Amino acid sequence: MILLDLKDSRPIYEQVVERLQELMMLGILEEDSQMPSVRSLAMELSINPNTIQRAYGELERRGYTYSVKGRGSFVGSIRKLREARQAEMAKKLGGLAREAKTIGISREEFADLAHQAYDGQGMSREG
Repeated sequence: MILLDLKDSRPIYEQVVERLQELMMLGILEEDSQMPSVRSLAMELSINPNTIQRAYGELERRGYTYSVKGRGSFVGSIRKLREARQAEMAKKLGGLAREAKTIGISREEFADLAHQAYDGQGMSREG
């Protein structure tokens, strides 16, 4: 199920892309499964089909989906996508670790903050 936030400042197509990526990463949309048709998804979400077409184009450009002429769009290799996302996350985490070190946060404090963030407990720091 895709829920759109009309108060979000991002364009609708970007929200659709993000939600579909999440569904793929969670395995709800399985590898090589057919994506909903542009028309049916547009009707379900009550948005313009051109918006869905743009989102599908972006997903394909990013490697999340592939098209088969006359058949539609299909979910791409989730394993490769997950590996790419993990590499991207590792790079971001490396930057955060360097920043933490620069401002005097110990390895243990950094690990605690990461655990809290992962568990959804926020990132407040007692001091």
